[in-house]
Amino acid sequence: MLNINIKKLEIKSNEKKLVDISFDMSTSTALIGESGSGKSLTLKALLNLLPSTLEINKDIDSNFELNYHTIGFIPQNPFTSLSTMTRIKNQFFCSDEKKEEVLNLVSLDKSVLKKFPSQLSGGQIQRVVIAIALSRDVKLLLLDEPTTALDEENKNNIIDLINEIKDRLNILILFVTHDINSIKTICENIIILKNGEIIEKGLTNDILSALKEDYTKRLINSTFKNKTFRT
Repeated sequence: MLNINIKKLEIKSNEKKLVDISFDMSTSTALIGESGSGKSLTLKALLNLLPSTLEINKDIDSNFELNYHTIGFIPQNPFTSLSTMTRIKNQFFCSDEKKEEVLNLVSLDKSVLKKFPSQLSGGQIQRVVIAIALSRDVKLLLLDEPTTALDEENKNNIIDLINEIKDRLNILILFVTHDINSIKTICENIIILKNGEIIEKGLTNDILSALKEDYTKRLINSTFKNKTFRT
């Protein structure tokens, strides 16, 4: 079983705490909260992408090493993730055999390797981005609103694909999203963030069936229905 125990993740700016959380992840988990609650900071801290001006205190225990080779990242906007002037085949950093293997995993034909991003649909581009992330020995996949830029049909297809990949490859997923249906499909657990702190966490079905905190009620009933907040 894959497991990550974030014993402490503290991020400070000028002595002000931006994030102060701890949680255990042994199954796919959704990370939700209002804008500014610390979701993106948490992902960037795991990716080591935060600026040196921030004070970061991490205490993480995992049964696999967290590094470039074991963490994959699927960003919010796939259209800005690829070089528009570069053929798809040159945007991978792996063997040709591996390229074809991961493209097959995301249901794309190897013919896309010869194309430029402008020759692909939005759904195809997102699949390419996912394939690139999976071209390494990924154990943890970080998702930052990966379907925001897609239409409803492509969004549902990508969510189903991610869920299938999760089970097939036995990888952990930490999923930042405002789409409640995506959470129900992919994530067994939910973490609710407010002002950089966890105010609720637990099984997805338990949290959604018995909302306790007023903040969580507002987040679920307003944010997820009207999508008024953004990461």
